[in-house]
Amino acid sequence: MATPERNDGTDPGRASGPLAGILVADFSRILAGPYATMLLADLGAEVVKVESPAGDDTRTWMPPVRDDVSTYYLGINRNKRSIALDLRAPDDLAVAQRLAARADVLIENFKPGGLRRFELDYASVAAGNPGVVYASISGFGTGPGAALPGYDLMVQAISGLMSLTGDPDGSPYRAGISVFDVMTGMHATIGILAALHHRGASGRGQHVEVNLLSSALSGLVNHSSAYVAGGVVPYRMGNAHPSLFPYEPLPTADGELIVIAGNDSQFAKLCAVLGVPELVDDPRFGRNQDRTANREQLRPLLVDRLRTRSKDDWFRALIAAGVPCAPINTIDGGVALAAELGLEPVVSVGDGDRAVPSVRNPITFSATPPRYQLPPPGLDEHGAEIRKWLSEEQEDQ
Repeated sequence: MATPERNDGTDPGRASGPLAGILVADFSRILAGPYATMLLADLGAEVVKVESPAGDDTRTWMPPVRDDVSTYYLGINRNKRSIALDLRAPDDLAVAQRLAARADVLIENFKPGGLRRFELDYASVAAGNPGVVYASISGFGTGPGAALPGYDLMVQAISGLMSLTGDPDGSPYRAGISVFDVMTGMHATIGILAALHHRGASGRGQHVEVNLLSSALSGLVNHSSAYVAGGVVPYRMGNAHPSLFPYEPLPTADGELIVIAGNDSQFAKLCAVLGVPELVDDPRFGRNQDRTANREQLRPLLVDRLRTRSKDDWFRALIAAGVPCAPINTIDGGVALAAELGLEPVVSVGDGDRAVPSVRNPITFSATPPRYQLPPPGLDEHGAEIRKWLSEEQEDQ
């Protein structure tokens, strides 16, 4: 393991990228924390993934698998090195504490206060490492909700998201992904980067705290604002949008197509392509607020025209006219379209037989591109290397 130092990208044996030289001690597991540290690792940070001897829970979340490894784990742990440490064992705890003392960033998602008994809480680590940016992820903060387990599905229910998802007359549904884990991981990353910038100016680290419920309420954006600013409790509308119409799947001759009129100009273009330009002059439909209020009268008029041609025909015609619309793909179709559009959605991480296909980091840089050097590590794959490096660091001090 190379000593984390600034690298201009000319040495292939060291990490390159905008965060090269930043050492991240990753004491997190499952999704929000590992997603955040993968983003940091992609950008050049040296991430040491600290696992219990049993390993990160997601190693066992299967199927699906690739080469007997959970694809869930593979999807959020590239560009990291793994060390297995039992914090209850004195020698392993000493290694963990040395890593924390050396780290630029420490990220953890233990239950609030859970690391205090190991002297790995913020106060203990910052006492010897005042420049550390210490990020804590919890489910419900450090107050009365500290004892609650932080599972994304719980937060989808508690936050109100599930009350907004599903058919109006049906049961509430969860989102198809752990949306608030991912969102909280991104919020943690933003907080870490901001704190690193502050440290660059002041020399001081700080404690960054994020929690799933706060991220959820922030991420509900217009819906949470409807209640907080307007006193309105949003309700479940299926695929409909409370403030726009059309903004939903509509039936064609052979299936549904997402059709969007985000403004009056787009609605005029939609009507022109459908051959019903007179709808633009109808006082019920001329403005967005009118279309939204009278959606039940407008929908059958649009569907009557859309049913005359296939979804692919309408997709080509509407896109050509500047009307937003989209087929409803499965994941394979989404990846295929991204490739067709030149987005290069799949990258190969690592070399040779161990190379793993992975989804590209979504950020593009003109000068410091993300890296894809290390495949997701096996449990304790780099344990001896990291222990040796930390021992040498201690001897040099």
